[in-house]
Amino acid sequence: MVHAIFDNAEKARNALAEAFAQATRAVVFTGAGISTESGIPDFRSAGGIWSRMEPILYDTFVTSEEARLEDWRRRFDMAERFAAARPNGAHEAIAHLATAGPVSLVVTQNIDGLHSRAGVPPEKLVELHGAGDHATCLECGTRHEISFAQDQIAKTGMSPRCTVCGGLLKAAIISFGQAMPEDDLERAMKESVMADLFVAAGTSLVVYPAAALPQMAKEAGARLIICSRDPTDQDQEADLLVRTPLAETMGPLKQMKFA
Repeated sequence: MVHAIFDNAEKARNALAEAFAQATRAVVFTGAGISTESGIPDFRSAGGIWSRMEPILYDTFVTSEEARLEDWRRRFDMAERFAAARPNGAHEAIAHLATAGPVSLVVTQNIDGLHSRAGVPPEKLVELHGAGDHATCLECGTRHEISFAQDQIAKTGMSPRCTVCGGLLKAAIISFGQAMPEDDLERAMKESVMADLFVAAGTSLVVYPAAALPQMAKEAGARLIICSRDPTDQDQEADLLVRTPLAETMGPLKQMKFA
């Protein structure tokens, strides 16, 4: 049952500050809504990329050279957008809470790398849907830079191959139809049930299995706060709902002091 709904940034900020101050082990779970304020489009919303073009399924990528080249064209465009974006106040606050505060894990559905660039320690960050700043070989897992893939396509007109084993290279993003990394998901689930505070920020909570994390945390006894401009299917389970812009609301939390 919802105890309070905040549509005033200052009041929402104070409530979040109190929640983090009282927490001993917190998980922050983020989605596209935290990065729209940095200029990264929400691909799933009306007008987003998936409403204008069909996503390329993983099996199609593996079997079709034409699909691979189109996928890479999209990835290069995304990489430029990501490189031009900057972490906003919400990213910076979460990084502070992860380095100096009670946040034990930041779980994100975003592929823009802004949490990492804001300073979230690698050991406290799980990117459930991967990251768009590099590529990996589908055979041996060797990392390659996006610029390498771009150069190879420009030179050969063909999709890039691994320099180690010759396997297909793919941007390190979980595509539709591709299995989510089990270790990352298991870690996120484990931390969620151990948390005494779970904050979902900027996520519509519709993509499973990730959307089950708030439910798991709540059932295990955590206080649940959902920060979303639009209602979600899990709002009735939340202790607090925040409807205000995330950067404005959370940004000042990077000044919080912890013993």
